[in-house]
Amino acid sequence: MTEQHPSAPVRAQSGTSGVQHVTERHDDHFTVVGNHLAQHPDLSLTAIGLAVHIQSLPAGTPVGIKALAAKFPEGEIRVAAALRELEAHGYLARPKERLPSGRVVTRTVSYNKPRRRPTAPSPRVTAEPARPRRSAADLLTALRAVDSRLLLSERDVDRLAPAVSAWLERGIPAAAVTRTLTTGLPQEPIKHPAAFLSHRLTALLPPPLPVAPPGPPPAARPAPLQTCDGCERAFRAPTPGHCRDCRPTAGKAA
Repeated sequence: MTEQHPSAPVRAQSGTSGVQHVTERHDDHFTVVGNHLAQHPDLSLTAIGLAVHIQSLPAGTPVGIKALAAKFPEGEIRVAAALRELEAHGYLARPKERLPSGRVVTRTVSYNKPRRRPTAPSPRVTAEPARPRRSAADLLTALRAVDSRLLLSERDVDRLAPAVSAWLERGIPAAAVTRTLTTGLPQEPIKHPAAFLSHRLTALLPPPLPVAPPGPPPAARPAPLQTCDGCERAFRAPTPGHCRDCRPTAGKAA
C-alpha cells in the first residue's frame, strides 16, 4: 500500500518569494501556541521565543533569570528584558510570596492567553518603581537631540527601555548613560539605530557596585559610675565597691 502524505509541501507558485509551509502532525511532545503570541506586533522575537519555551516546560521547572540565561546565549540582561516584556503584555506574572519561615520568594505564573490587566495595581506592579522606566524612555527619546541619526520609533523606545533601566538601577546617572551611548559614533550613516544602541547597552553595561564591607565594631561602652563605699567618691566600675585608693584599706580591714 502506498503511504500517503497529506501534508507534503505544496509546490511553490511561480514568482512567489514568501514562506512555504511543510506541516506534519505531532502526536506527542508538542505545545499549542496561539497566533496572538507567535505574531504579537509589540513583543520582541526574544520575548516571543522565551514565552513559547516557558509554556512548553513542565510545571515546577525553574524559570528564573539565571536559570534561563544558563540555557540560552542571550545572557541575563536580554532574558530579564524579555521577561519584563511578557509581564507588561499579560503573558507572565511574578508575584512575591512570604513563606511561613519569613523568607520571601518569587512565584512565576505563565499564561497561554494574555490576561487582562487588573484595574487596581498588583503587588508586582507596585513593587517596581515606575519613575526609572519613564526616565529610561525619556533618555532614549532625547538621543535624537544629540545626534539626529539616533532617531527611534516608539516601539524601539519601549523595547530598549528595560536595558536602559538596568543601567539606572545600578546607580549609573542618566547623563553618564547618554554619554556612553553617544560618544564615539561612527562617521558613516547609522542604518539601524535601535540595533546599534542595543549593542552598546548590552556590551558596555558596568558591573554592579560591590557590597560595602561591614563597618568597625561599635566602641565598648565605659563602665557605669559607682559611689565608693569608703570615701563616697565617684569612680567607674562594673559593680559597686571601693575606689582604687580605698581598696588597700578595705582589704586590710577585712
